[in-house]
Amino acid sequence: MTAPDHLKITGPEDILGFIPHSLGYWPSHSLVAMTMQGKRLGATLRVDLPGDGSPGSFAGFARTVAGYLEADDEADGVLLAFFTGSDGSVTGRDGAAWAELLEELEHALAEGGMPVRDAWLIGAEHWRNVYCTDPACCPTTGRPIDEIRNSRLNAEMVFRGSTVGPGPGAAARLPSPLPEDPAVLESERHWAQLFAGHARDRVQFGQVMDVWALVLRSPAGPRLPVGLAGYLRAALCVPAWRDAVLVMAAAGPEAAEQGAADFGIFDSPSFDSPTFDTSAPPAALPGTPAATQALPGTQPVAAVLARPLPVPLPPLEGLPPLLPARVESAGTGAGSRTGTGASAAPGYGEVLLGLAPPVPDWPRMASLERILLQLGEAGGEAGAAALTGRGWIEWCRGKGSFADALFSRAAAEHPGYRLAELLAELVSRGTLCGWAGRRDAAWQKFEPGAA
Repeated sequence: MTAPDHLKITGPEDILGFIPHSLGYWPSHSLVAMTMQGKRLGATLRVDLPGDGSPGSFAGFARTVAGYLEADDEADGVLLAFFTGSDGSVTGRDGAAWAELLEELEHALAEGGMPVRDAWLIGAEHWRNVYCTDPACCPTTGRPIDEIRNSRLNAEMVFRGSTVGPGPGAAARLPSPLPEDPAVLESERHWAQLFAGHARDRVQFGQVMDVWALVLRSPAGPRLPVGLAGYLRAALCVPAWRDAVLVMAAAGPEAAEQGAADFGIFDSPSFDSPTFDTSAPPAALPGTPAATQALPGTQPVAAVLARPLPVPLPPLEGLPPLLPARVESAGTGAGSRTGTGASAAPGYGEVLLGLAPPVPDWPRMASLERILLQLGEAGGEAGAAALTGRGWIEWCRGKGSFADALFSRAAAEHPGYRLAELLAELVSRGTLCGWAGRRDAAWQKFEPGAA
């Protein structure tokens, strides 16, 4: 959902009511920091509160928070909301630790040119303003949480279609392994057998990417046919193709192909492979001497032409026309190849860490998320790949808690799934995706300046 016009804030209840809609869930044991640009809300950052709230080592935490918020170069102030989950923090019974944490945050943010404008403590049933000492508006017992849940802005957000769902922990508690679909699994086995021996074939890689590109630009809503779902699941079980799908969604098909070539996964020559009509029978091999000559640094042409042609296409009825991915991406600015092999396309590592391109294709990544949600339903290794891909997208959005929950589910679905383990380690270290750390590139649930 995007906000078609600005939402008016009339009090702290509106600000605190906006937070769950911005995050998609009601936070727990979290610090939520919102930058201010004049009178407008800017970026929203949610991080776990340090430890159990005990004093002693808050300075480093505060510097980290300030470092994240500095990505909003137009920020001139910050609002802080401490979702402690404990009414003891609201009444002051265990307020010493939070007072020290707030002091460290005030110092670090002021040094960064973003002074704290206001701060609140939100417990289990009550909340209060940290700086308010007037018992008439800030009683010692705090004010009821229902004031936030029933705020005018919260009602407006619901009216506009925004929902507040379960938190990341609820996703982690979903049943695992996922329920299996016999028909989809049988289709997957069929395609996996056909794919065997083609994992390093450039022509087959191109066909797989073309099919994925087609699916990613298909309308949302209809479920994938069983045959197509099996094809896509089998493709996700080839690590190089799985990684290429993620890269293609964010940076375009040229980056996916060039990155795969840079990793050396192709056995075929370095020149552009021809496009084959997979519905026609294989043509006889040319018998001229020229066809058997080897190009410098490549395999003989006859050896390449003798390779099996790509597997047949999956059923594509009801989907847009199939276009080669490289044609579809022409003019998108995702990177282009020249006849000499030079490329402006970013590498896999740069894309997976959110360092390039400058701004990812957020709509196409959302489309990939939708498709992976379907593909993961049948479980197994492909289900783990789908969960990991969804986790990566959430991490790219800056939603580390959701990402970690999905990586945990992937590990439960397929123990030892390496990509999930590597990405989970990034999250556990507090590493922020490059796009999430830049205001001009970060994913936004709502349009800038919505409130």
